[in-house]
Amino acid sequence: MTDFGAIDALLAGAKKEAALPSAEERRTLREELSLSRAQLAQALGVSPSTVGGWESGRDPSGEVREKYAYFLEGAKAKLAAEAAETADAAEEAPAEELEDEVHADAEQAAGQDDDVEALATPQPCVLCGQMARHQVAGFPQHLDPAECNAAQPAQTSEPAVPQTPAPRPEPRRAQPSGRQGQAGRGVKVVPVGRRMQTADTPDLIGSAVTAALAEHSGDVDAATKALLKRAIPDAMALLDHTRKGGRYDIVAHPWLPDVLRKQSSRGADEIWEARPKWARPELPAGEHEVTALDVNGAYLSALKTHLPLGQLEHSTGNHHDRRRAGVHLITPPDWDHDAVLPNPIGSRDEPGPLWVTEPTLRLLLRVSGLKYGLCDPPQIHESWTSGATEGLLEKFRVALKDARDRAIAEDDEVTLEYVKAMYSKFVSTLGESNYNRELYRTDWMHLIRSQAFANLWWKAHRAYDEGLMVVRAMGTDELHVIGDWRAVFAEGRGVTEVKVKDVYTVGSAAGGAH
Repeated sequence: MTDFGAIDALLAGAKKEAALPSAEERRTLREELSLSRAQLAQALGVSPSTVGGWESGRDPSGEVREKYAYFLEGAKAKLAAEAAETADAAEEAPAEELEDEVHADAEQAAGQDDDVEALATPQPCVLCGQMARHQVAGFPQHLDPAECNAAQPAQTSEPAVPQTPAPRPEPRRAQPSGRQGQAGRGVKVVPVGRRMQTADTPDLIGSAVTAALAEHSGDVDAATKALLKRAIPDAMALLDHTRKGGRYDIVAHPWLPDVLRKQSSRGADEIWEARPKWARPELPAGEHEVTALDVNGAYLSALKTHLPLGQLEHSTGNHHDRRRAGVHLITPPDWDHDAVLPNPIGSRDEPGPLWVTEPTLRLLLRVSGLKYGLCDPPQIHESWTSGATEGLLEKFRVALKDARDRAIAEDDEVTLEYVKAMYSKFVSTLGESNYNRELYRTDWMHLIRSQAFANLWWKAHRAYDEGLMVVRAMGTDELHVIGDWRAVFAEGRGVTEVKVKDVYTVGSAAGGAH
């Protein structure tokens, strides 16, 4: 082929990339068709988080770009056609019918904001009276209508209440920043089928374990190794599943400020996570028996923390908005209790301002308040924050916790190791990791880790407050104490319990910790 022939062939094969609408319009088109990210991702052969990235500003390339552009053009055409049909029908529909439709839509939207929580002990469902494992807006209720024996008319917004209704607990509702409150303060029980369509999320974990055991002919070791290798993508799939019907979309690849970026390829960013590495400097004279306690599921519990939803925004001034979360440049207060309790900012020798996360700042603000008065308030110089919610990963956390609890009860080590790998690797790969490119949230990684450290600090304070002698606090899950710790902490393998890691003797006639 001549040089000109090669150029002709190149031009013949070249084509302009398909044009795509703005990221905001892409998301709007999908949502107006009532399609989930998972549905679109399955049709395009990508992950739901990848679709989320496209809707946050990233652009696909190659063949998948052509498919995505085809979908978006088709969505525009479909919505335009539906709009035309609606306009024609509106000319003939009586005003009363249109008003009823508006009220029905508003009622359904209000129902979607109700909170769903797992119950520690099953209680009678308010719809059918049978035992239910979840509660909706404080009312025990089945999440799957198929499990409910009550005949619930589709048109009814108020279910029939049994003659002996379950006691109504006080609802715990968080109203995050930037979201309008519901009209009225009353809480209604709305049929779950109108609120969300979701399966029992722990079944994803169970089905994965069953498939791995079957694939390896019941070989426990081989199945466990296979599950650990796929823990990260499986955790992301579980996260996507638990976010169905959620109030907020997860921004998978936001812009991050320089303080959250590594200063070099092998360096670190500027965030201080307040990891504790503390030992009591002196013990009373004599020998003492020390119990090293292991805190269960530290990172799993830390998934319940205030996480920023959108892109972080900069602010200055000594002010903290509890409706927002992020990272803050502070001058920490002096700590005068190192002889009995670790410093809330961890083991730091350098003086002066430092960047801390939301959990560390909230811990400092709390212990400096009137109730504890352990130190002065920290001075806030500047912040990078966004509107936040504490429940963003709550369903994800509960799904993992429930699977972990069942695995322990059934002595299922395969599932237990699999679940541990899912939440620990999820946290460790949120930052600049080649193992998880679906979710790039360095800010979340720092916040979740810091929440684990803050949780350990509060356990140390509880031990001290209940009369125990705190000897060491290390990492996320290690607390060494002297005294009757069983009077303070429940022993077991649950995430709210602790187990014994070691028992040893320290001290001498001259005193001192060893």
